[in-house]
Amino acid sequence: MRQIQDLHVLGTEALIAPRLLKDELRVDESVVRTVIEAREILRAALAGRERRTVCIVGPCSIHDPEAAMEYARRLAALRLELAPQLYVIMRVYFEKPRTTVGWKGLINDPGMDDSCDMGAGLRIARRLLLDINRLGLPAATEMLDPITPQYIADLIAWSAIGARTAESQTHREMASGLSMPVGFKNTTEGNLEAAINGVASSRRPHSFLGITQDGAAAVVRTSGNPDTHVVLRGGRKPNFDSASIAACVTMLEAHRLEPRVIVDCSHAQTNKDYRRQPAVLEELVRQVRAGSKAIMGVMLESNLEAGSQSLTGARTGLKYGVSVTDPCIDWPTTERCLRAAAAELAVSGASAPAAASS
Repeated sequence: MRQIQDLHVLGTEALIAPRLLKDELRVDESVVRTVIEAREILRAALAGRERRTVCIVGPCSIHDPEAAMEYARRLAALRLELAPQLYVIMRVYFEKPRTTVGWKGLINDPGMDDSCDMGAGLRIARRLLLDINRLGLPAATEMLDPITPQYIADLIAWSAIGARTAESQTHREMASGLSMPVGFKNTTEGNLEAAINGVASSRRPHSFLGITQDGAAAVVRTSGNPDTHVVLRGGRKPNFDSASIAACVTMLEAHRLEPRVIVDCSHAQTNKDYRRQPAVLEELVRQVRAGSKAIMGVMLESNLEAGSQSLTGARTGLKYGVSVTDPCIDWPTTERCLRAAAAELAVSGASAPAAASS
């Protein structure tokens, strides 16, 4: 009899069950406190009760855990300094959607050599998230593969659904069951309706296929996630200006959703010139100082060193602290623009945490 299935499958490899990996790499009370506090602050920001501006800052993607931890230690110290004005969370992105082909991220291919040892990738990712949270520094990531959250979502304070997946039913279903606030980005063309529909859909109950903590295939039934919101990342043109944000607020209110957004200072907001991120941030701070209640947070792509580098082989020859995906501003620029933002917000008075926030 001729074969009619798995015609293009070369093989399969069993993964460790999520429960076993969590037993191996356990959370402690300090990590739990960090995650819970950050999620509560983000929920307060969405509800308009948190006056500080949320700032999600860090590398476009993580490929070197050692460099990531050096960055995290620096950011954790800066976070304390800026705490009266900014609530800082670190970008810790392990999965990268590709337009065609390319490195898919540390979880998929930790060796960066197409060996795709995903078991090792999940273990590295979870260990790194534990270490970052133990600094008192919350973590944010993009959830791309619907299986991944079972291994690391307990360590994530905020998650994004990216521009390429905001219209995906699979990702809307996944977001409906996630335990943290989730931001839906507008599409790469700038379609806001897709992001708003994603927010509305993920607030509803869903049933879909997934895995249990023991790794068995299962039907997952969710209650819906009430803390989803829109992330503006630009499209065919930037959308961080006050008119674009006001138009987004009008659309959100028409859908009876909270009129608050996070604004990505990178990507299409800068016409793909990463060096313009501080100028975008400056304009957003100006809007907040002028009384805007819509901007609850910002995002910056930042690394130890500026720019990006090509991945032509494995890790050999890579420059330390330089992105292998989107180019980033360097650490001195990050410090300078965040301190400037905090100083401006302090002058305006649009910074002190509300009494209900921790």
